[in-house]
Amino acid sequence: MFKKSIGQAHEKLVFNRRVRVLVEEIGAMLPAGAQMLDVGTGDGQIAKMIGERQDGTVVQGIDIMERETIHIPVTLFDGKTIPMEDNSVDIVTFVDVLHHTDDPQILISEASRVARKAVIIKDHLSENKLDHLTLRLMDWVGNAPHGVVLPYNYSPRRDWETWFANADLTIDKFQTKVPLYPAPLRWVFGRKLHFIARLTPGNGEK
Repeated sequence: MFKKSIGQAHEKLVFNRRVRVLVEEIGAMLPAGAQMLDVGTGDGQIAKMIGERQDGTVVQGIDIMERETIHIPVTLFDGKTIPMEDNSVDIVTFVDVLHHTDDPQILISEASRVARKAVIIKDHLSENKLDHLTLRLMDWVGNAPHGVVLPYNYSPRRDWETWFANADLTIDKFQTKVPLYPAPLRWVFGRKLHFIARLTPGNGEK
């Protein structure tokens, strides 16, 4: 009952605004007419809305589990190897997915392999203990009511930059001003705990 109440309050205060902001910010980074692959897509609703921000975008997703309701074509995969050929899609996106993995490097490198133009990542930054504790609370409130496994695997910016470099990805844009929360929540849960990065693969097209 308590988790259900928390989930309802989160949806009312945070979730709908979060969706709107992510759709606007990530959608603006897509070129028109792109083929987009969303990794860890869930039901695909956010990916679909992101794709609709640019004319002619074709969106598909992959995930480790099948949802009862889906909004885009979704293929199951093992959580490590993206089941696509090299340079087979224009854009690969991850929206709050990689901190749920044991080793983000694996999927970041896979995304670099299959993306022709860009890899776009929304995730978290944790530079100290306070950041980590705040992110744990946010993750629990947002995901525990839905039964999502929470490894609380948050990383500092230097780790992300290392993973990008190892995957031969160049940073085009790295923004930490992501207005997901209204005041006063943003003073606690905003700060610089969130980022959106647009990255170009070594063989990619800007």
